[in-house]
Amino acid sequence: MIFELGFVVILISRYLVPKGYAGMTIFPFMFLKYKNLKRNKVLVNHEKIHLKQQIELLVFPFFMVYCLEFLVRLLQYRNWKQAYRNISFEREAYEKERDLEYLDSRPFWSFMVYFKK
Repeated sequence: MIFELGFVVILISRYLVPKGYAGMTIFPFMFLKYKNLKRNKVLVNHEKIHLKQQIELLVFPFFMVYCLEFLVRLLQYRNWKQAYRNISFEREAYEKERDLEYLDSRPFWSFMVYFKK
């Protein structure tokens, strides 16, 4: 699959995607739990937003910040799902996932706005 961020490989694996989730992205791979999810434009756009975030932070630092922020949110909310949904990267992706044109005009490091909210 080729799009504005370059070459992305979509892999289908119900075993690699954690229970309770439909997709996961680790640059340059997008893992989806089931084959039919490739047609889910909102989910694919959500994962593309994560690809863009990972590129901006040079991949490895993205995961360091993601994990650290998750731990801080877990201490803050004391609830796994609430902590996950309040990670700045997830907040951006969930808020903008339905805007299929978002990545065309997305400013650099847009996730920073969501640290403050």
